[in-house]
Amino acid sequence: MTKRLLRTTRWLVGIGLVLSLAAIVGFTWLFFLGGVALSDRTMIWRMLRDGGIGPPSAEVVARQLVVPQGFSLSLWAKDLPSARLMVPTAAGDVILSQPRGGLVALLLADRDGDGRSDGRRNLFEGLDRPNGVDLHDGWLYIAETTSVSRVRFDEQSGAISGKLEPLITGLTGDGNHWRKTVRVGPDGRLYVGQGSTCNVCIEKDSRRATIMRFDLDVSMSAIIATGLRNPYGFDWAPWDESLYATENSRDLLGDDSPPDELNCIVNGGFYGWPFVHGRNVIDPEFGQGNEARIVEAIAPAHEFRAHNAPLGIRFLIHPGRPAGFERAALVALHGSWNRSEPDGYKVVSLHWNEDGSIEERPFLNGFRNDTGLIGRPVDVAEGPDGSLYVSDDYAGVVYRVSYEPRR
Repeated sequence: MTKRLLRTTRWLVGIGLVLSLAAIVGFTWLFFLGGVALSDRTMIWRMLRDGGIGPPSAEVVARQLVVPQGFSLSLWAKDLPSARLMVPTAAGDVILSQPRGGLVALLLADRDGDGRSDGRRNLFEGLDRPNGVDLHDGWLYIAETTSVSRVRFDEQSGAISGKLEPLITGLTGDGNHWRKTVRVGPDGRLYVGQGSTCNVCIEKDSRRATIMRFDLDVSMSAIIATGLRNPYGFDWAPWDESLYATENSRDLLGDDSPPDELNCIVNGGFYGWPFVHGRNVIDPEFGQGNEARIVEAIAPAHEFRAHNAPLGIRFLIHPGRPAGFERAALVALHGSWNRSEPDGYKVVSLHWNEDGSIEERPFLNGFRNDTGLIGRPVDVAEGPDGSLYVSDDYAGVVYRVSYEPRR
């Protein structure tokens, strides 16, 4: 009798746990998506569940995606699940990270003139969710979940030699923003960005939600900027070498708050998270009692719409870029999963005015319309011939945007 009662009790406890979990999931679904149209719920659920769709057809691309006058767009490479960060080579190839596949691939330049990449070659397989990639002085740098390594790379032949050499190890890879971004700056030093473990919290690891700087031999290192919830993309303005980083602000404060950010990074700067967001959105959980930190926080150089999720940023430097793009950068907006009406899903151009203000304009638009979502831009790169490449981890493709000046 006692054994039967024990089994019954365990069974009832198990059923209770299952029902509780179902209630939590259902509540979460209603909390996030209760006001979302059915087509958008399907899109958001697909993003959260399996992360992507197949590539759009050439007809859909031509009909739906729009670039400014004078530019043309083509679907340059496809079948690239979780396509993320890129770096072009001097030979016109593009190195691409695919974190969820553990891949770093070389996408071959279009040498046969058909408007598409001539193919791909995997440089590395089985890595630990590689994300950031960069080239400098004959080395390919790769940021994995907990480390940064480098390997010798010949840009003309597209060949690696030797093995990956670990440079930075022991980084933490838990929590929400596990991806690492790595770039070599104009000062010849290595910069590493990594986001927070959470939506809002006080981090146990002081290196999370920061940008760090290392000498190339990693003999010297420093945390140069803090309070950056997810500094995913960063680049240097060519006119004064100022460092700018995108940031995804916190969730669960409504559809339109707080704004996402572009921050001008200065050595030792604190940028507000988790105490304050945007220019003056005090955090309801961590703002009270931290007024001194709020006053200390550096305001963003530019605010994006809330939950647009700015990721990759690239300043344009090719001398053949059109008029009006002399002091400009392109930013990939990955788009929202957490608004009642999804927003973002585009590439925008940012233009620095003489007075220091920044103007945002649409550049590559049309990924989302009434028929659904066909892509989520992640990164932007500029090739040696001025071609622009846009990666999309939702459709697993890379687009090429070319400028065709009038004659």
